[in-house]
Amino acid sequence: MRLAAKSALKYPAVELTGLQARAVARGFGNYAARAKMAVWACAVLPDHVHLVIGRLKLRVENVVIQLKGDATEQLVSEGIHPQARRQEPGKRVPKCFARGEWKVYLEADDVPQAVKYVEENPLKEGKPLQQWSFVVPHHG
Repeated sequence: MRLAAKSALKYPAVELTGLQARAVARGFGNYAARAKMAVWACAVLPDHVHLVIGRLKLRVENVVIQLKGDATEQLVSEGIHPQARRQEPGKRVPKCFARGEWKVYLEADDVPQAVKYVEENPLKEGKPLQQWSFVVPHHG
């Protein structure tokens, strides 16, 4: 099913470089600060991201839209958007994030395990652990 979905894409699937992943994280951090959002864990990998966040007044779908928007803005401002070469004159740069999100609502007791999973996720892909300045400890 994933292969069929990838073949239906208008452009090849995006694979973020390390520099682009850092820019995405900076964008996430910008939004987290503005929204006063607790981010307990974050991993930005070449083809997906994981976040464990605290509860907000906004619906999670709207939070994801904002996060993607700030990440995109950061990529563009740093001149490293992965779809920049496909931008047509006078138009926006093509999106580099998939539509929608995969979300899981956690019970309080499940948050520490989710944080651990996200923190260790880069290791599964042979990447180093990630530490972001906007990530705060979860204190239950």
